[in-house]
Order: sequence, then C-alpha cells, then structure tokens
Amino acid sequence: MFKTIQNRLALSEKGARDFLRGTFCTTLLNIGIMLPAVYMFVFLNEYLRDAIDSAGGTLHGFGYYILLGLGFAAATWILAVVQYRSTFTTIYEESANRRISLAEKLRKLPLAFFATKNLSDLTSTIMRDSTDLEHTFSHAVPQLVASILSISLVAIGLFIYQWQLALALFWVVPVAASVVLVSKAWQKRNQRAIYKQMRVVSDQIQEGLDTIQEIKACQLENRFMNGLDDALDTYERQLTRFELSGGVLLGSAHSLLKLGLVSVILVGATLLTRSVIDVFTYLVFLLVASRIYEPVGEVFNNLAALFYLDARIDRMRELQAMPIQQGDTSFVPENYDIEFDDVSFSYEADKQVLSGVSFTAKQGEITALVGPSGGGKTTSAMLAARFWDAQQGRILLGGRDVREIDPETLLKSYSVVFQNVVLFNATIMDNIRIGSRNASDEEVLQAAKLARCDEFVREMSDGYDTMIGENGETLSGGERQRISIARALLKDAPIVLLDEATASLDVENETKIQAGLSELIRGKTVLIIAHRMRTVAHADKVVVISDGHVAEMGNPEQLMEAGGIFASMVQRQMTKS
Repeated sequence: MFKTIQNRLALSEKGARDFLRGTFCTTLLNIGIMLPAVYMFVFLNEYLRDAIDSAGGTLHGFGYYILLGLGFAAATWILAVVQYRSTFTTIYEESANRRISLAEKLRKLPLAFFATKNLSDLTSTIMRDSTDLEHTFSHAVPQLVASILSISLVAIGLFIYQWQLALALFWVVPVAASVVLVSKAWQKRNQRAIYKQMRVVSDQIQEGLDTIQEIKACQLENRFMNGLDDALDTYERQLTRFELSGGVLLGSAHSLLKLGLVSVILVGATLLTRSVIDVFTYLVFLLVASRIYEPVGEVFNNLAALFYLDARIDRMRELQAMPIQQGDTSFVPENYDIEFDDVSFSYEADKQVLSGVSFTAKQGEITALVGPSGGGKTTSAMLAARFWDAQQGRILLGGRDVREIDPETLLKSYSVVFQNVVLFNATIMDNIRIGSRNASDEEVLQAAKLARCDEFVREMSDGYDTMIGENGETLSGGERQRISIARALLKDAPIVLLDEATASLDVENETKIQAGLSELIRGKTVLIIAHRMRTVAHADKVVVISDGHVAEMGNPEQLMEAGGIFASMVQRQMTKS
C-alpha cells in the first residue's frame, strides 16, 4: 500500500509517509469537527429526553455544559494545529524537495533529453506543475481520503443507531457520486487537452522572446501576434467550456445531496407519527443532515481536483523515470589521450550522425576536427565530454570508457569554449569566475588579460564589476566570446574543447586571441572544431569528418598533398579571401 501511494502520487518515500500521517490527522480533525453535533446530542439528550421521560430536571447544571463546550473547543483546536503541521508544513517541505529533486534529475540527464524538450516545457514542470501538486496535496488529497474515512465512520454509527433515517440521509450520496465518477474519463481527457494547449501558448511566448530580433528584422510582428492570439483564444475556449461543464456536473451533484435533507424530514416525520422514533432522534438526524453534506460535497470537489492532478503526476513520473548518467566518481587517469573506437551515434532512430568513427587525440597535441557542416564534428566533441553517450563503440579517456565515469567527475578534466556563449546577468568578474569558483581576483584578472578582455573592460565605467545583462546583452559577440575563453583559461583543465572558439571574432581580434589560446592549450589534449582553415594551420593532426565518417586524417601538410576534402576546403577559402 505504501509503495502504491508513493508511485500513484509521485511522492518521495518521506513524502508518502508524511502523506499517510497527514491523512490520519485530517481524519481525526474531520471527526473532531463533528464535536459540536456531539455536544448538541448530549445537551438535547438531557434537556429533552430526560425532561420528557422523568420530568424531574437534568443530571448536570449549566456550568457542566460550559466546561464540556470548552473541552470540545480545545480538543478541536489541538486537532487543527496537529493537522496543519502534519499536512501543510510537510507538504510544503515535500514541494521544496520535489523541486530540488527535479533540478538534480535534470543535472544528471544526458543532453539527448534536452534535445527533445524546450525551456518553457521544463520550466513549467518545475514551477507550475510543482505548485499545482503542492496546492492539491495540501488542500485536496488528504481532505479527500480523510472525508471518505470520517463520513464512513459516521455513516456506520448512524446506521447502527437508526437505520431507516440513516438510509434516508445517505441514499443521495452514491447517486450524486455517480454523476462525478461517470464524468471522470471526460474530465481527464479535457484536462489533458487544456494542458497541451497551455503548453502551446507557453511555447509560442518563449519562442517569441527568443527570436524577437528575427521577428522585428523580418517585420513579422503582426504574424506572431495573430498566431499568439489564436492560441490564446483556443486555450480560453477550451478552459471556459471545461470549467462550465465541470461546474454544471459538480453543481448537479451538490443539488442532489440537498434531496437528502428533504428525505430525512419526510421519513423522520412519518416514523415519528408512527412512534417508531422519538422527537430526540428526529432532531439528532436533522442536525446531522444540516452538517454531513458539506464534507460530502468537499469529497466531490476534491475528486475533481484529483482528476485535474493526473496529467501533472504523469509528467512528473515520466521525468522521474528518465535514465540518468552515472559512473565512477573517482577518476585519476594515467594520461589524457582521447580515443574514438568505432563510434556510432544518432539523435533519432532513423537519422545516423556518426558511423564507425575512429581516431585518437593525444595529450600534448592539437587535434582539429574539420569538414562540411552537419558532418558530425560538434557531435564528436560533445561525445568526448559525455554530453551524450555513444550507442555503439567506445570513447576512451586515458584507456577508460567515459561511460564508466560520472559526468561531473569527467567534466572536471575539460575546459570547453562553445560557439554559442552563455553568460549570466552578473558582473564580468563573476562570469569569468564560473571557470573556477574558488579563484582569487588576481587569478581572474590574469585569465581576463590572457583572453584580451582588458581591452574592452577598461572602457566600462565599473570595470570588472560591470553588470552585463541577461546573456551578456550589453556586449558584442566578440566580447562575449573572450569572456568564455577567459573562463576556460581560469579552469586550466587538462583537456580543451574549442567549438568554433573564434567564430565571432574578426581577423584582428582573432589574431590577438590566439596568444591566449596558445597559453590555454599548452601541454594539453586539445580538440578544435573549426571552419576557418587558418585556425587549424598549426594543428598536429586533422580529422576530416564528412557524412558521419572519418574521410581523411593526417597533419595539414599531408592532407594538402593528398588533394582531398581538406585541400579543397583550404583552396575555397583562399579563393574567397
């Protein structure tokens, strides 16, 4: 049962235990809420039944009922405090742990996962879905289970006490419940459709923000806004239709419950006239009838909330079930040679990116990966750093298969300069220090000077304490690239991956940066991905990758003499220049 609850509600082990504890305390509180009815039962029993039966007064005085009422109020208050702490507080803790767990999960997933997801989708899962789960688990699910348990206990007691009136009281419950349960499949289907359309809206907004420059440059503002308006209108129509239909169904169920009070009045009056029951019993059931349908109605509301929750739980379970990259956390290689041994890889089942790729990038040498666009150069470099895992063959680092090494442990040995630089909305100093969080200011400044960042930082009013905006929006492409190179210099890892590291620089700045790069790659294993042939002119080895295969391999002089793809690429660039 415990595992079933944990899997069904996508809870952690501790969260499942807290949920059961909270449900138990909520059940006690629901029973405690009936204490006023118990109080009235005792009062009516003495002041009506005793007075009618003996006409000799009551057994207790007025002070007794004051103390009894205070005792019931204190018991209810204590139950409410215990229930709040065991339900709301623990659910909020579980929600916080869920977000942390999701972040940890995302941190350990291969990049292949992110290739099929977008930012708005993942953000919504972490934030909106977690918030919905938090609200439902704190306000609906424990109350649902507790209400069912407490109402069942009350019903059993009333059936034992007077079964005819109990039947008159509760016959409406299964009838009203059937209205809600019959609509379950319809509600879940519509919830998923609404959820999907909400994702469409989020995706379009995210896409608009990411491509705002292109939209403005191509004068597509009206087209984008019209598309967004259509998506919003569809979402609004679906949501309105669902809320209206759901409201009608729940309203119908609540209306049916009110018939129970009518039946209690009619059946009770009939039994009273036949002397089957006395006035006291009649009044007790009338009192219960005025109170019992409210928690029953809450059960129906919470059932609808649980239907709403299913789509979120399914997404959460899907994410939690994703296989993560794991491996040995202790890794001390004898050398930092990278060997590709018959490596094949594809992002999609029917789209092979690499097929039978084999080469070795030796420590102390520069290995350049060149070739036509889309040939698999960047993919090879990313596989070397285990951003993805090869489906066939092996990638060895120091003789060890990288799939056996924990990704975070592995990446400690890599400095990576990507073509598309990502910067944070922080100072230049903080953005460079990402390369080594414990680096001193002097070490950061030294790396910045080697990467030729000083040239533009000195012109800024706050120098290295200048805030550069989201993703470095206040900087040029070349300035952003130099900050990225400074990060890699600061990290000073034994393996360097340069993915078009100077692609955003003009010839003058590229020449200046080469000195910093020379410092970065000295005595290390270096993989350079480049389209500019002058960038790889001094490489020790050139690997030409075309259509996912190693087409040529050798030093630049050998490949020029061979007159193949590499020589053709050099000739084309020389002709253009």
